[in-house]
Amino acid sequence: MDMNNSPVLECVGLTKSYGETIAVGDLNIDVREGEIFGILGANGAGKTTSVECAQGLRRPDRGAVRVLGLDPIADKARLRGRVGSQLQHANLPDRLRVREAVSLFADGSAEAARLMDEWELGPLARIPFGGLSGGQRQRLFLALALLNEPDIVFLDELTQGLDPAARKEVWTLIEQIRDRGTTVVLVTHFTNEAEALCDRVAVMRDGRLVDQDTPAGLIDRHSRGVRMRFDGRPDDVDWLRNVADVRSVRFDRGEIEAVGNSPMIVRIGAELMARNRIPHDVRVFQPTLEEALLSLLEGERR
Repeated sequence: MDMNNSPVLECVGLTKSYGETIAVGDLNIDVREGEIFGILGANGAGKTTSVECAQGLRRPDRGAVRVLGLDPIADKARLRGRVGSQLQHANLPDRLRVREAVSLFADGSAEAARLMDEWELGPLARIPFGGLSGGQRQRLFLALALLNEPDIVFLDELTQGLDPAARKEVWTLIEQIRDRGTTVVLVTHFTNEAEALCDRVAVMRDGRLVDQDTPAGLIDRHSRGVRMRFDGRPDDVDWLRNVADVRSVRFDRGEIEAVGNSPMIVRIGAELMARNRIPHDVRVFQPTLEEALLSLLEGERR
């Protein structure tokens, strides 16, 4: 994906408190044009408050926020139509039918028809909101959030409460949004969701930014590493320690376990071939963003 470096969203020193409780403390993030930027953290980490400040729904106590170069509070009128939003607790009347909901928000019948067709809402047209499945509701909310073809859209806990099939369906829709050229800010507490969708991720804990990078960068920095296990002998440990990208090696009940960076897999394979040692059983375990997140947050607690 081609992305330029234009900051679509900038938060510099963003701070928001409620009484003695710091909801967001000194947050610094920048979101680039055309990316899916994830804000990841447990409930109460400050994710929702951060994006509410970015949308002009809450006024920060300190710091600066710029969306498309504008202040989301002072320039709210200029940003209207350029910013889309699906809020965490979005809802519609149960008896409101899908076609009625689209017509209510669309600018005329032609716009409503385009939206119904573009987001494949036709089969749902006569179904009341209360009769929609979780995935269908989110499809409708996404369509409404993109009504004016915004430059940036905020999606807050979009897949919370959905079953795995519906969650995968919504993931596809989010990727379609990005493919249209819209920048996406995705708030989530699902590590697999952030890993699957996001170009970069900011990890928050107790209102503060813990780290931010690509999912792969966070995994490389904070996970234990790639693990490779194969049948071997105790004397294999010595030469394996000298293979590039290997961090640690141990012999365990007839098996060798090597831990290191991803290129280690190819290097060990080449060494085994050169030594005419072909293991009968080779298993590779790739680290995940969840493993990195747990390690990162545990390190923060310490």
